[in-house]
Amino acid sequence: MQLTFLGATHEVTGSCFYLEACGKHILIDCGLEQGPDEYQNQEIPVSVSEIDYVLLTHAHIDHSGRLPLLYGRGFRGEIHTTGATADLCDIMLRDSAHIQMFEAEWRNRKAKRAGREEYVPLYDMEDAVGVLKLFRSYEYGEIIHLCEGIRIRFTDVGHLLGSASIEVWMEEDGASKKIVFSGDIGNFNQPLIRDPQYIKDADYVVMESTYGDRSHGSPPDYVTELSHIIQTTFDRGGNVVIPSFAVGRTQELLYFLRIIKEKGLVKGHENFPVYVDSPLAVEATNIFNENVQGYFDEEALQLVSQGINPIAFDGLNVSVTSDESKAINFDKKPKVILSASGMCEAGRIKHHLKHNLWRPECTVLFVGYQALGTLGRALQEGAQTVKLFGETIEVRAHIERLEGISGHADKQGLLHWLQAFEKHPQRVFVVHGENGVCEAFTECLRAEYHYDAVAPYSGTSYDLIKNICINEGVKTPAHKEKAAAQRSSDMFARLMAAGKRLMTVIGHNEGGANKDLAKFADQIHSLCDKWDR
Repeated sequence: MQLTFLGATHEVTGSCFYLEACGKHILIDCGLEQGPDEYQNQEIPVSVSEIDYVLLTHAHIDHSGRLPLLYGRGFRGEIHTTGATADLCDIMLRDSAHIQMFEAEWRNRKAKRAGREEYVPLYDMEDAVGVLKLFRSYEYGEIIHLCEGIRIRFTDVGHLLGSASIEVWMEEDGASKKIVFSGDIGNFNQPLIRDPQYIKDADYVVMESTYGDRSHGSPPDYVTELSHIIQTTFDRGGNVVIPSFAVGRTQELLYFLRIIKEKGLVKGHENFPVYVDSPLAVEATNIFNENVQGYFDEEALQLVSQGINPIAFDGLNVSVTSDESKAINFDKKPKVILSASGMCEAGRIKHHLKHNLWRPECTVLFVGYQALGTLGRALQEGAQTVKLFGETIEVRAHIERLEGISGHADKQGLLHWLQAFEKHPQRVFVVHGENGVCEAFTECLRAEYHYDAVAPYSGTSYDLIKNICINEGVKTPAHKEKAAAQRSSDMFARLMAAGKRLMTVIGHNEGGANKDLAKFADQIHSLCDKWDR
């Protein structure tokens, strides 16, 4: 039994862990890194075609976003997760593939004019559609016999619709161990979804630390604060632009906005329009409406039982087409615009910022975590100008943050989750936090609560039977040269996938194929296998 840390080590995004047990190769999460990499992630130490299972904690792209790339490189195992997570991934991975392809097309138009080499996307829609066929979904609390010697269970962790901590029981050569992967631990008293559920026992725990150095404070009155921001902005004649994660945060905000509308808390603008400008957010909202039982909290279920949709109201407009999106900024009436992405790195939010950032009457309201190096983080930290679509935009709008609104537990919430274990695990691995936060939370667990806690770097491996480190990861900064090397590796991975697909086409050609072509394809296939190893 061996655990290797590949991603989200001393960083918040790119979650990925590799578990070897009972002769099986298992990944827990396979996420994209968002924002500039602070540390270089290690590659999966075996051929991706040898991976038997992926266990997925939840649908956010920093946990699921590399699954289509895995498929493109030859993964054909099973992906196990909750039903709601599978539903959300069905739209999110397709959307991610669309973004990858759109960005590649845009970059290549510029590259062609500049005489630069072609930019190859990480994956395409075929990869996304292919990997979705590998999903297997389960209910919370159901014990799944994954294979001989391994059982798993998903426990509601209150971060996102369908999010889970994953319990893994392993029995091998007379030894039994249990490891728990926390996933992203949810905040308390969030609208719609339930509070985190606790787990009682484990030999090892891998836990996140996103807000492991701070307190969210007393739960704020989100409705009052949000209505105040809307009131003052509308009185100035401006728009409230909210960069919002399409899945989870957008639906929470709709919940608050419904209450504000119902109680008439914005005076003189009672019929103000709200735009959800994100096809992904629109689809995600539909999935929230379809996954009520088993996922919503008691308050939301009570509204549903009264025939009230918790996230719908008069004045709510959804924009799906690009023409509908463009029309929003030609409407002079003060409005609320919810648009993705939540960190302002891609998507339609960049267009809304271009139209509103320079206007002093407008407000840009942040309602979620902004990773280091992202446009959202720069605006939060007081950037005076930003560049959007090649144009320098002066930041004159009010930049606000709705404090405390987070899908992640704060330090106290993390401690509550860990202290629910009836006895200390043999070791606690702290991941999914910025470098300083990760280190500070680990030291707190050691010094104040007497846990055997470590914050591994990418590449670190542990023998789970002996509870010893067998390979120490290194603190490797992610330099531009390494990023370029990774892109080259990804380009070759695309060639691998093309070769394998070519063999498949030839194999299904009943009329036979040109022998030279078949021989060439076979050579590609052989080369791909060697490279993949």
